[in-house]
Amino acid sequence: MEHKKTNYTQEELENNWVSRFDKIKNKAIPLMFIDSIVPGHNRLNYAVIGDTASENENYNPIITEPHGFQIGMVKAPKGNGPAYHTHEYIETFFVLTGKWRFYWGNTPEKVEGEIILDEWDMISLPPYMYRGFENIADEDAWVFSILEQHDVFDRPDPIWDPKVVRKGEEYNFNVDKKGKMIPPENFSELEKEMASKLKMGEK
Repeated sequence: MEHKKTNYTQEELENNWVSRFDKIKNKAIPLMFIDSIVPGHNRLNYAVIGDTASENENYNPIITEPHGFQIGMVKAPKGNGPAYHTHEYIETFFVLTGKWRFYWGNTPEKVEGEIILDEWDMISLPPYMYRGFENIADEDAWVFSILEQHDVFDRPDPIWDPKVVRKGEEYNFNVDKKGKMIPPENFSELEKEMASKLKMGEK
């Protein structure tokens, strides 16, 4: 088999293939989903490689070179994390810091179990299985996510438990048929408040 040669430079690697936290720490998406505004689900999302699951279209991944998979990070305070939902693809999570509770079920109506993960633990979640997770440590904690490659903004994603949708509506957060967020008029102000509350820029 013929060996393909490459012609990359140090500058290209640094500019297009490297993500350094000091450079991306202030590029989190504080309100990426309709649940992000709801108490108990506040968090910072980072899109590191490729388009990730999102309802807020106003973000840019850090690394945009094609990879065949998508990577993100989540930082959440104690007692917070994504609400109950599912995806049409596999999600894998690797705990960077703290302790996290992942709860799951086969339908949106019922949580059937939970798994507690510590630092360096990992869980891979099958398509269509409902899941939610929360930081149960006493301090802010981080988790790293790997998503199967998928198209974005061609249908709703995540697929929420209907109760989550109704809760988002209470805060005037909605999505259209393509899965794009319909933000409230004061969205920019809310986003700045959430970034400050969640200490964006700090580990």
